[in-house]
Amino acid sequence: MLGTAGQVPTRTRNHNGYLLRWDGRGFLFDPGEGTQRQLLLAGVPSSAVHRVFVSHFHGDHCLGLPGVLQRMSLDGVAHAVVTHYPASGQVFYDRLRHASAFADRADVRAGPVTGEGVLAEDPVGTWETRRLEHPVESFGYRLVEPDGRRMLPDRLAAAGVAGPDVGRLQRDGVLRVGERTVRLEDVSEPRPGQRFAFVMDTRLCDGVPALAEGADLLVVEATFLAQDAALAERYGHLTARQAARVAAECGVRRLVLSHFSQRYPDPRRLEEEARAEFDGDLVVAADLQRVPVPARRG
Repeated sequence: MLGTAGQVPTRTRNHNGYLLRWDGRGFLFDPGEGTQRQLLLAGVPSSAVHRVFVSHFHGDHCLGLPGVLQRMSLDGVAHAVVTHYPASGQVFYDRLRHASAFADRADVRAGPVTGEGVLAEDPVGTWETRRLEHPVESFGYRLVEPDGRRMLPDRLAAAGVAGPDVGRLQRDGVLRVGERTVRLEDVSEPRPGQRFAFVMDTRLCDGVPALAEGADLLVVEATFLAQDAALAERYGHLTARQAARVAAECGVRRLVLSHFSQRYPDPRRLEEEARAEFDGDLVVAADLQRVPVPARRG
């Protein structure tokens, strides 16, 4: 959690910024002002980022992009970095991409988002996107890991499968061991893929539950308390209660609330409101906090 403030940062909360680390890949979301320094404080090099996702072009979600991308050139990041953002904001992306003079050496590739559905295939899974409702065009993002199988050591041992043969069996689905044929399903069990969802700056709309459905980890805005629901609706935001209710209805395993208005200096009020709707694993985020993705389901 690189930054958890709303539109106005505070002494303890930086503007937005979220880094998801998944099987050696790094995904940076909504880099607001100060994200480059927050990465430094978190001990994360620019080379850890493989994709950048911008939900919309309000400053608290994108004004840190120039510094992050320029740092990648300075650090000599060797791999390609894809940046996803609403295509309707292309003019803003172009300004941010070249906001100042620098030695532009990094392989940064534009990935504008034009609509809903599958956005990109990544080595760790499929990225999907849904439209949200905000005064400017905004998108939420969702990572769906493919289903797999969990190898069972006792069954592998009983079948005489060990060492490199385990990999061959996983790859081919069948293996000949002496006079016996061993099938993958004989020595493993299904392992459902995990799901991550990122929902920022939106009022309640169809896109919110579509992204949150079955998420193992949901990072979602909770800008307002329910007492200010009228303000949330007017400015295109969620209350803590609304976010928690969606999480409960969608079977979210771990709920992370962020993007808090500066008008609420005590986060316990947000937590109390959310817990009234969601009795699962709840995190009210703080800057530089590390939140583990829940272990894969059995």
